[in-house]
Amino acid sequence: MDAAPLPAPRGPLAEPSGEDQRAAPRFTLLIRAAKLVSAQGEFVCVIRDVSETGVSVRLFHDLPGCKAFALHMPAGAIYEVAQVWHRGNEAGFAFAHSVEVATLVTEASEYPKRGLRLGLCFPVTIAMLAGRFDAVVENFSQQGARLSCNHLLAIDQSLRIEMPGPGGQIREVRAKVRWRRDNNYGVVFDDTFTLGDFARMAALLQAPALLDDDAAG
Repeated sequence: MDAAPLPAPRGPLAEPSGEDQRAAPRFTLLIRAAKLVSAQGEFVCVIRDVSETGVSVRLFHDLPGCKAFALHMPAGAIYEVAQVWHRGNEAGFAFAHSVEVATLVTEASEYPKRGLRLGLCFPVTIAMLAGRFDAVVENFSQQGARLSCNHLLAIDQSLRIEMPGPGGQIREVRAKVRWRRDNNYGVVFDDTFTLGDFARMAALLQAPALLDDDAAG
């Protein structure tokens, strides 16, 4: 007698379909931001479902063409993951090691407002009344950035930061200086980036081809 077929995988490791998967034991973490780090860079994602063996996420653009990733949580936890499936801007990953789901869920719930910070380095231009000056952003978040600039900036000074934008255009971001150490400065944006704009900005700076896919919506 033939052996019974194995059941289809369920939960985060199963590719999404129209079938209801309530029977699968899982936790749903809606709108919980994290970042996927790969050989192509750091990319913003939203965790959707997680189990002891895997996790599914949604991105704001197509997925980088890698198999190995590290999932970085806002509070600092890092999980090694490997891509299992990918459709449009959604993807499922398997954990390299079994994960204590309660710990991951607790961390995600305990620090819902802790913002992601991306370690991206890129040149910008600072415009103010005294003139225009070159600077380099060393990392940034939805709320602000750390940058280096050889021109002296004052605490609470208002700036206009010209950043790369889509289609080769320049995006102007207004900000205010909050701290200074030597030629390093911390600035806070007057208008924070939405999570989607933040994610697309990260992709634009590292792998702009990922934005060519309209599946991200």
